[in-house]
Amino acid sequence: MSAAGEAPGLTVHSHPATAEMHARDSESDSEEPGMAEAQARDSAAEIPVTSNGEVSDSQEERFKWDMKHMMSGGPTLKETRIVSSSYGNPSEGIIEAETYRGSSFFPKSPVLFPSNAAASRLAEHAQDVSGPAGGLKNAQSGPVVITDEISKNIALEKLEQMKKWSISTYKCTRQVLSEKLGRGSKTVDLELESQIEILRETKRKYENLLRLARQMASQFYQVVQTQRQLGDVFGELSVKSPELHEEFGYNAETQKLLCKNGETLLGAINFFIASVNTLVNKTIEDTLIAVKQYENARIEYDAYRTDLEELNLGPRDAVTIPKIEQSQQQFQIHKERFDKLRTSVSIKLKFLDENKIKVMHNQLLLFHNAVSAYFAGNQHQLEQVLKQFHIKLKAPGSDGPSWLEEQ
Repeated sequence: MSAAGEAPGLTVHSHPATAEMHARDSESDSEEPGMAEAQARDSAAEIPVTSNGEVSDSQEERFKWDMKHMMSGGPTLKETRIVSSSYGNPSEGIIEAETYRGSSFFPKSPVLFPSNAAASRLAEHAQDVSGPAGGLKNAQSGPVVITDEISKNIALEKLEQMKKWSISTYKCTRQVLSEKLGRGSKTVDLELESQIEILRETKRKYENLLRLARQMASQFYQVVQTQRQLGDVFGELSVKSPELHEEFGYNAETQKLLCKNGETLLGAINFFIASVNTLVNKTIEDTLIAVKQYENARIEYDAYRTDLEELNLGPRDAVTIPKIEQSQQQFQIHKERFDKLRTSVSIKLKFLDENKIKVMHNQLLLFHNAVSAYFAGNQHQLEQVLKQFHIKLKAPGSDGPSWLEEQ
């Protein structure tokens, strides 16, 4: 029986066919190294990467084992061997195929994940390598460090000032409350306190005097304006009434004279008001501001004095002795400030009393002489009063010289 009968479909019937098959096998053998290199490149391109830029451990080991197997045993998916014998062998021309004993795992397309850690490592590496750039960066970062130090010192200084202010405010508030409740002691200078109380009472009385003088000036100004209008009406009627020409004329002249004297008296009153206003709202007010500072210094002095007394009554040990020394220093500072302001207030009160007497003597004399001369109808005496106190009256409706007078 022939070979075709034993293995139909697998036996080569002619030698040309067998030669063609051998030619194909030789071509496949020559293509195997190229295919191996292509698969190796594909497998290398398909390495999976983790989120931090490193290869997975299990997949890396498997990939290494596959590469080792392909390089030693052939890179094709199946190993082939050709069984060649005599043409009479029943198995002549049969190609036996064995399964590939490599890994069944085929990695997918490469998946790359961005990694912040990897980026930071690359940036640090670049900074270490680049010497000049790093040196420039260090040179530029110097002023920034100095600025930060200055800002930090300023912040610490402000914090320390706030701390001192808070402690002082707390002690002063406690002292004021204890004085109002009758539990704390208070430093009192009886003579100085009486002078301060007299000054405050004097200021209240002078403010009332100033208010009444302004009211009188306002009302008298309306009287003077009425007299001026009345004099104009009398003069007009004296022209239009021939039968009463003389009578209207006398009254017109009288009202005009009263209006002129009234303006003179009004100038004296306004000068009196201005002088008293300066005395009350500037001189006395400045002295009262100094008195207020003295009273605040007295409260601070008593607060630190009380604090020092409480510390002296307590036990003396390594903890309390530094506190007592610090409190003694603060007490001494506030005591010196209190004594200095007390002396200053005493001197200001003395000079204020002398100045007040001098100013009010002149202003009261002016007011008396002006009012007496006006109501006595003594125009000459009224003008002398203005000259005596160097008072210049402005013409009604003339705030300044005209442009013709300036030429």
